[in-house]
Amino acid sequence: MRTKSIKKNRINVVTLGCSKNIYDSEILMGQLEANDKEVVHEEEGNIVVINTCGFIANAKEESINTILGYVQKKEAGEVDKVFVTGCLSERYKPDLEEEIPDVDAYFGTSELPNLLKALEADYKHELIGERITTTPKNYAYLKIAEGCDRPCSFCAIPIMRGKHKSKTIESLVAESEKLAAKGVKELVLIAQDLTYYGLDLYKKRNLAQLLRELVKVEGIEWIRLHYAFPTGFPMDVLEVMREEDKICNYIDIPLQHISDTVLKSMRRGTTKAKTTKLLEDFRLAVPEMSIRTTLIVGYPGETEEDFNTLKDWVAEMRFERLGCFTYSHEENTHAYSLVDDVPEITKQERANEIMALQSQISWELNQEKIGTTYKCIIDRKEGNYFVGRTEYDSPDVDNEVLIDAREHYLKQGEFVDITITDAADFDLYGKPVKL
Repeated sequence: MRTKSIKKNRINVVTLGCSKNIYDSEILMGQLEANDKEVVHEEEGNIVVINTCGFIANAKEESINTILGYVQKKEAGEVDKVFVTGCLSERYKPDLEEEIPDVDAYFGTSELPNLLKALEADYKHELIGERITTTPKNYAYLKIAEGCDRPCSFCAIPIMRGKHKSKTIESLVAESEKLAAKGVKELVLIAQDLTYYGLDLYKKRNLAQLLRELVKVEGIEWIRLHYAFPTGFPMDVLEVMREEDKICNYIDIPLQHISDTVLKSMRRGTTKAKTTKLLEDFRLAVPEMSIRTTLIVGYPGETEEDFNTLKDWVAEMRFERLGCFTYSHEENTHAYSLVDDVPEITKQERANEIMALQSQISWELNQEKIGTTYKCIIDRKEGNYFVGRTEYDSPDVDNEVLIDAREHYLKQGEFVDITITDAADFDLYGKPVKL
């Protein structure tokens, strides 16, 4: 017999997917708190809101399994209501309503007011930048734009997120000031495409001007750039990075591939020569820069020659940070009309080859850091270690600096000078400099 859950009217927000989803969940939670609702993030509650990801096959599978898990809890009386929002819901709402009808309601990525209404809350327009952060207290994501105008053949994001829409510089500065007042010291700027920022509002690429305003915010010490696009990159951003100490010498620029044949089919608007020249310009302008990129292997028609071109180029460029994904054949994308002709086992073998190569490159680059001292931010304590990062590393995806907590005491959220004493392929070990 079904029994009602114990914790009444406590809303549990569950977040899946990328940093953009984390940001959206935090905005939702801020709205709920302003409506005097009890809201938690991935804890127990009798009302559940699942913020889903619908980007690629693995993410969709995780989202569906999470929905099914909470529907089972609802049937068992452990929760009372289940709502679903986010990219998967935006992309497949009719199918989800038919296949998983026990969810109380589904909402798309732009339906926050409707979701709040279902949760018996009002959408408060005056809450500019108000949110409940779920990241460690020292850093927060700052979403500077929504959507994407790029025509990449493999990507479903424009379907789920719509056209590019920049936020005003004034609103982003105000949001950053509120974050700084809460103790945030590092802003991680995110968007589907940072480099497109401002074209819709200011009729020019205006990321550099935004950065010049954000560095003025007191309390913010690091500003990090995520998800730049290689075509039409605004080079004045590099000037700001070189001139302003608060801008981390770091950029995340997903390049996806380097074979001209594959790049053309991907509709990336660039070539191997242009991309290589861009990265050379990066390193000339900011020699200290740490470059992170993301690659896709197994794209339709990718030959062994195409893959070897990519692998040789990775070896040549020696990226500081790199991630590699296998191609996912997504409905309603331009590439869906192509034959997904690279076997899954081949895709995975190619991804493994790239990551094995990158592991060796990362190990070699990390060995060079031994004996060097870096300013690090301490994110957390985990087991016997305090876990920190240099300005060359972003949360969750990059190298971490591990300091033995049995020998040293450090405070989360503080900056500490750390001398590197040892290094593995993706971890550094160090000890604080004694003053």
